[in-house]
Amino acid sequence: MEKVEVKELLDAGVHFGHLTRKWNPNMAPYIYMERNGIHIINLYKTAAKIDETCAALSKIAASGKKILFVATKKQAKDIVAEKAGAVNQPYITERWPGGMLTNFVTIRKAVKKMASIDRMKKDGTFNSLSKKERLQVDRLRAKLEKNLGSISDMTRLPGALFVVDIMREHIAIKEAQKLNIPIFAMVDTNSDPRQVDYVIPANDDASKSINKVLSIVTSAIEDGLNERKAEKAADKEGKAKPAKKAKKAVANEEEE
Repeated sequence: MEKVEVKELLDAGVHFGHLTRKWNPNMAPYIYMERNGIHIINLYKTAAKIDETCAALSKIAASGKKILFVATKKQAKDIVAEKAGAVNQPYITERWPGGMLTNFVTIRKAVKKMASIDRMKKDGTFNSLSKKERLQVDRLRAKLEKNLGSISDMTRLPGALFVVDIMREHIAIKEAQKLNIPIFAMVDTNSDPRQVDYVIPANDDASKSINKVLSIVTSAIEDGLNERKAEKAADKEGKAKPAKKAKKAVANEEEE
């Protein structure tokens, strides 16, 4: 896991909050001071919260559950797609599909539809359609890919949600709350941290800040995944040894 350095958080502008008049009083414990009408976030508290978040996310990843990243704001889209994709985690960077969590069965049907179109193209069925039908199918496939492409491998509900800007992604937050899915989030000074299980007080508007926090978080997830791989490899080895011993014992008996 990447070590959290307060200086690096400072350099990335993680400490810049919103205008003081836009603040949410529930963020008071995480605010260090006010400067030129802007709240400054206490980065020592941010670093401690990142450590807490990373430990929890690493455990979830090690358990084999997926972490769904949600960030539809322009500054965060590409960063989330790159970072979450690099550790093989699902993400939503376009419009949040209503019922994504609470009506997961319907979402899975849409994903299966996408897979069936791909099969049509492979087995030649697609070519037997008329030109107009092919165009319609292609449009449907493109629309599904845009909205659901990054979650096509998600066969069950995620083990956690990681959100950038909880005010913007309020629908996702509500759905996760209904299903008791743990919520991890970057929370700026204009938001209510009580909606989130694991708060990272941070600037959620600047791409440098988002990139820095996401780098640390996905590094912890990667550690969890590596731990899972190592455990699986050890289990395989453990099962293989008794089998080898049994074979050796049988061979010795035959020799006798």
